[in-house]
Amino acid sequence: MSQPSLLLIGNIGQVGWELRRTLAPLGRLISVDFPEIDLTNPDSIREWVRESSPGVIINAAAYTAVDKAETEPDRCNLINGTAPGILAEEAKKLGSLLVHYSTDYVFDGRKTTPYTENDPTGPLNVYGKSKLAGEQAIQAAGVPHLIFRTSWVYSTGGKNFLLTILRLASEREELRIVNDQIGCPNWSRCLAEATLGVINRISAQGGVPFLNKLSGIYHMSGTGQTTWCEFAVMILQNVTNQLEVSDTPSVFKAKRVIPISTSEFPTRAKRPAYSVLDNRKLFEEFGITLPMWSIQLSDACEMPELARAAVYKSR
Repeated sequence: MSQPSLLLIGNIGQVGWELRRTLAPLGRLISVDFPEIDLTNPDSIREWVRESSPGVIINAAAYTAVDKAETEPDRCNLINGTAPGILAEEAKKLGSLLVHYSTDYVFDGRKTTPYTENDPTGPLNVYGKSKLAGEQAIQAAGVPHLIFRTSWVYSTGGKNFLLTILRLASEREELRIVNDQIGCPNWSRCLAEATLGVINRISAQGGVPFLNKLSGIYHMSGTGQTTWCEFAVMILQNVTNQLEVSDTPSVFKAKRVIPISTSEFPTRAKRPAYSVLDNRKLFEEFGITLPMWSIQLSDACEMPELARAAVYKSR
């Protein structure tokens, strides 16, 4: 699998944007997103795969609006459930590797210790059910595949919890954040770099024949755990520290972050109370370990664009 061609689907998303940069040295990289490719249209999917004929397909695209999915289940299921199965079928015809990203929301949150890949699933919302359907469709196709489940993804661009907190902190003196949902935040750049590490390991070991015995689901997440409330506090602390280092005064109005319960912040979609992932399998098979969530966050907050965003949003 030396210098393969790669088809990256979802190149403007949080993970996809980082993958476009990270995977470029591996070979000929074709990257695409909506509207060039329409994951609700099977013909569009098949056309892109057949014309590009990639050795590796990386599907970083997804319907990720968890609450909106409750009112758009058909569209959500087409993108998250049906499309991955079509990609798997086409990859099998080409003898290609399919890399796909899934979610901690395939679990029901009843555990109090990290979920392993073998734990029973039980998604609580339309989004989680659609992502589980995508996993199952890929597995049923019998294609060499890697399904990476991750959690609480954020980046320094787009729409995500980190940037939402920066915006709210520049507008309000008090933030009320849920403190009884436990998980592990992951910076999209760390996920992209971990993906590169896995693909390099496969290539070094002989490509798809080596992967055949290792195809399956892997949890790809940092170590440690936190709540949304603690995550918010750490975001503000890290960004404020970076602004001070650059001799820029604090730009936030927020004076307090108040922990609240899920019941005090009702949402259309139900979330798991606990969704921390056990990552031992990824390390045992590929030697990959992601940094602790707090280290990932600290590194992300050192990015110049994040400080600029914080200053801009305060004006």
